[in-house]
Amino acid sequence: MKLAIVFGGESFEHEISIVSAIALKKVVFSELLYIFCDKNRDFYLIPTELINSKRFSSGKYLSDAKLTLKQGGFYYKKLFKEEKVNFDCAINIIHGGDGEDGKIAALFDFFGVPYIGPNIEASVLSYNKFFTKLYAKAVGVKTLDYEVVNKNNKNISLPLPVIIKPLRLGSSIGVSVVKEQKELEYALDVAFEFDDEVLVEPFIENVAEYNIAGCKIGGTIRYSIIEEPQKELILDFDKKYLDFSRTAKVYEARLTEIRHEEIRKNFKLIYEPLFEGAIIRCDFFLIKNSIYLNEINPNPGSLANYLFEEFNSLVQDLARNLPKRRKIAVEYKYINSIQSAKGKA
Repeated sequence: MKLAIVFGGESFEHEISIVSAIALKKVVFSELLYIFCDKNRDFYLIPTELINSKRFSSGKYLSDAKLTLKQGGFYYKKLFKEEKVNFDCAINIIHGGDGEDGKIAALFDFFGVPYIGPNIEASVLSYNKFFTKLYAKAVGVKTLDYEVVNKNNKNISLPLPVIIKPLRLGSSIGVSVVKEQKELEYALDVAFEFDDEVLVEPFIENVAEYNIAGCKIGGTIRYSIIEEPQKELILDFDKKYLDFSRTAKVYEARLTEIRHEEIRKNFKLIYEPLFEGAIIRCDFFLIKNSIYLNEINPNPGSLANYLFEEFNSLVQDLARNLPKRRKIAVEYKYINSIQSAKGKA
C-alpha cells in the first residue's frame, strides 16, 4: 500500500506538522510519499529519502516537484505532459489551521482524494473549542465550565485560578494559567495574539488526566491504551513540540476495569459517527469520580502512534476501510421533463 503524508500548511503549528510527518517514517512501513503544503499553500512532492526538517527551513524544498491538486489527486508537470502522483490514500497530518479546521478535508472531498483524517464537520467542531463544548454536551460527555471572551468584552466571571486558551489553536500555543488578578490582562493579551476569541476555564491543579486514541475499522472501534501523561503545570510549546515526534511506546495507566471502560465509553460517544475515517486522541480529566472531556485532538501528533501496540497495521487497515463517500447521480431528469412538457428538445 502506498500512502501520501500531507503536512505543513499555513498555520501557527506548521513546524510541528513537519516534525510529526517525519516521525511517521519510523512507525509506518508502507511505501510513503511526502506532500508538503508551504506557507503560500503551494504543494510540493518531497523525496522520501531526503526529508528532514532543514529542507523546509532552508527553502530547499522549492527545488522539488511542484504539485497541482485537481480532480482525482495531485499532479506535476513533466516535459510534455502531466503526471499523476499515484497513492492509495492520503494521511492528513497538517496540525492547526488548514489541516484541522476543515480546509484540507474540503479539498480532498471536492477533488475525490481518499484520506485518513477528520471530515469537514468533524474538523469544524473540534477546531473551535466553543463548538467542541457544545458537541460534547450534545452527545452526553461532561466538560468543565467555561466562558468565551473577545477583545471587545474581556469580562471574566469565573473565579481564579483559570486557564486561558486561544479558541482555535492547539499545541499549548498562547495558553496561560492565571492565579492572580494582576496576571489576567497579560495572559489575555498573549492569547489574543493568536485568536480574536479566547476560552476561559477553571484551572484545577494536579487533576488526573488520561489520554486515549482510536479509530473505527469495519464497524468496530480499535482503542489504544490509556495513558496518564506525566506533566508539569501545563505542557508548554517546547514540550509539545517534542511530544509530536514521539515514537517510543508509553506505559498504560493503572486504572480499574470500571474506570477503563468509562473512559472508552466517553471516547466512543465523541468518536461515533462524526470522526469515522480519522485517528483521533481524546484527553479526559477525572474529577470527583466523573470523567470530563478536556480536548479532542483530530490530528494528534504523529497520529498518537506511541499509544498503539500495532500502529502500522492500524493505519493500513483504516486506509482500506475508509467510510464510503456518497455519490450523487446528476441526470437532469427534472430539467428534461420540463422541456419535454413544453415540447422542446
